Amino acid sequence: MVKLIFIALSLIVSLNAQVQHKYPDKNFLSNKNLTIIDIRTEPEWKETGIVKNSHLITFFDEKGSYNIPKFMSELSKVTNKSKPFAIICRTGSRTRLVSNFLDKNGYKVINLLGGIIYAKSTGIKLVKYK
Repeated sequence: MVKLIFIALSLIVSLNAQVQHKYPDKNFLSNKNLTIIDIRTEPEWKETGIVKNSHLITFFDEKGSYNIPKFMSELSKVTNKSKPFAIICRTGSRTRLVSNFLDKNGYKVINLLGGIIYAKSTGIKLVKYK
């Protein structure tokens, strides 16, 4: 029930969202001044690898549950509302929801369309999750 409420609110918020939507490319992902947050789960990081220097902060767990206070606490350790940052997931579905939520809360978010799957398909090198 809570998940449905979150999704419904996110869809409503998306109507007024200021989120930037961008397909990842090599130059963009190698920008050392850009913080990249990977919101996937640990098994997903192990399966595909990760973008080098990305911050790994799971939003939805394997069961689809989430803990917003925990996520926000982890996020605040690596970025703040005044600095743009990008988020990535497997295909871009989860980041669309999460980026709209973050935008509603005053963050400057770049949603990486197509996620890790798109990035890999374009030849972007990922590093092994340790």
